Amino acid sequence: MSFPRGDAPGAALASLTELLEGAHRATPDELGGIVARAGEPFGWDLLCFLVNFDQETLVPFGPPGTGRVAAIPVSDDGGGLAFRSIRTVHAPDGVTWLPILDGVERMGVLRVAPRHDGAAPEEHAEALRWISLLIGHLVAVMTPYGDVITQARGGGDRTGEAELLWTLLPPLTYASDDVVVSAVLEPSRRVAGDAFDYAVQDGLLDVGLFDGTGHDLTSGLLASVALAAYRSHRRRGGSLTDCAKAIDQVLRTQTDASGYATGVLLRLDTDTGVLEYVNAGHLHPLLLRDGQVLESLDTSGRPLFGLGETEVSVGHVQLHHGDQLVLYTDGIPEARDEHGEFFGIERLQELLTEHAAGRPPAPELLRLVMRSVLDHQRGQLQDDATLLLIEWAPGGGAELFPA
Repeated sequence: MSFPRGDAPGAALASLTELLEGAHRATPDELGGIVARAGEPFGWDLLCFLVNFDQETLVPFGPPGTGRVAAIPVSDDGGGLAFRSIRTVHAPDGVTWLPILDGVERMGVLRVAPRHDGAAPEEHAEALRWISLLIGHLVAVMTPYGDVITQARGGGDRTGEAELLWTLLPPLTYASDDVVVSAVLEPSRRVAGDAFDYAVQDGLLDVGLFDGTGHDLTSGLLASVALAAYRSHRRRGGSLTDCAKAIDQVLRTQTDASGYATGVLLRLDTDTGVLEYVNAGHLHPLLLRDGQVLESLDTSGRPLFGLGETEVSVGHVQLHHGDQLVLYTDGIPEARDEHGEFFGIERLQELLTEHAAGRPPAPELLRLVMRSVLDHQRGQLQDDATLLLIEWAPGGGAELFPA
């Protein structure tokens, strides 16, 4: 039964309680039903739409019978717009759409359809925000408990190589008041040799991007080993040089000196904007300022990880407020169309400039660029392709993810 409008706090508490208590001992496949029941106090029909890992489709995830509900494209003007812009959308048909976020990572959207005697969603914006945020948290927390949520998002079609790497990756997007980190990997079902990691602690942001040589399980194993060695020595307080040497050593000893990986390690002081980086045979990161590609970071260099210890030159850059760094693997510039024409770094720079002008949220900027890479190859990538963006905006980073 819906609550009278004058008892909105009671309805909000009842909805949140239903979510918390209902999910406490629930299995992942029961989450959709719990969400639906959470709309009862307001007289709303609630339904989650989870985004596929390829970020092209929003798939309904609800109680039994939801299978009759059609998926919607991310390009849609209702739920798709809420997902792309990370904003609440009140559609002309009376339905309200909200982004479902785990922290700031986009998990999907929530459809709110008021019944004839239900409360108007636009009059309870704060309660809806609480509900959608809690749903996002529950989706993330309950995903590892079973396979149904991952399957719903298209993860059931992953290759063994892709499954190996996806289990090692951190959340695709993170944001604080000072910095934003976001990444996108394609093809999501077959990615094998690309991996990334990051950590934020004590005023420092550490980021590592790796690309194992080859195009099969071997490349995935190389990237996984490099990531694990990096994560291990970073957690011990190692410098960028220490981490680079550790990655080099483990690849040499565990692959009989036959396995290699390119990579970039970065450390950003989020208070001062001072950036240090080490490049191991990888493509040079791009620095964007005011929406324009300013330069590539090319003052650091060493051979690929796995070729043995060598002198490591550490590059230094002073970032300005709002600067963005874009890291990418060779699957981006080396993407080829049916005529053999490469996508190229120049085209990447042009797209970054074009899309940055509209100030989309960081994950949406990367999604748009990656769509162009896929379109260039008619959806068939010849190699893994990864984009990673870092934005330093002290005191304003969180504004990229409005409620």
